[in-house]
Amino acid sequence: MTGADIDAVAAVRVRGWQSAYAGIVPQPYLDAMSAEEDAARRREYFARSDGRAENLVAVDGTGVIGWASHGPYRGEDARTGNGELYAIYVRPELIGTGAGRALMDAVLERAAERGFTRLRLWVLEKNARARRFYERAGFTPDGVEQDEDYYGTALAEVRYVRDLT
Repeated sequence: MTGADIDAVAAVRVRGWQSAYAGIVPQPYLDAMSAEEDAARRREYFARSDGRAENLVAVDGTGVIGWASHGPYRGEDARTGNGELYAIYVRPELIGTGAGRALMDAVLERAAERGFTRLRLWVLEKNARARRFYERAGFTPDGVEQDEDYYGTALAEVRYVRDLT
């Protein structure tokens, strides 16, 4: 990903949230999302990046169609050498076309090259489509759960893990 991709990535991310989390995350939270505001935040992150997080984009003839971000695990046991998939999204109309799978394959390859022996991720418990996607990619729940607050509503998240060795 380059700085020139930020607007497109923000659009993919916001549309991805609004599609994937409809009926799960409170609608006012989704309605309040803005690609322009997200792009401004991404520019800040990008400008002060220390290189720990790696952002990848999937492109086709129309431009950016997907985005993923990964880096060191941010949890309580962050010093273990585990990596974390922070986010992965494709344009909603391209779900099921293999774009997400290709992006996941690139993340898994890059994470292993970076020396991570395991990759973790958090997914909303009620996001059945995403959970199936992660399970098909070899991730399994490891029994750790947490709640995240979305617009005043606590939603359960499940941690998944995949060995990279």
